Amino acid sequence: MARVFTIPVPPNIVARKRRERDPDPRYVDGQRQLVDAMRYLTQADPVANREAIQLISEHVRTRFRMTDSPLISTTD
Repeated sequence: MARVFTIPVPPNIVARKRRERDPDPRYVDGQRQLVDAMRYLTQADPVANREAIQLISEHVRTRFRMTDSPLISTTD
């Protein structure tokens, strides 16, 4: 029976370049509207609107990149 030898090769981290992302204004505007909706719901009645706020928060957390923040606007 033959033996198989594997030699692990570490990834070349230096050669890997991170691609610079340009935020899409529509994408960031959508995030901004969701944040404004959460603020409105919080100011109106935070206890009654808790589930709606959690739903929007979960959507923002799982669907958007953290690098595209609606709180830090590059166009203003």
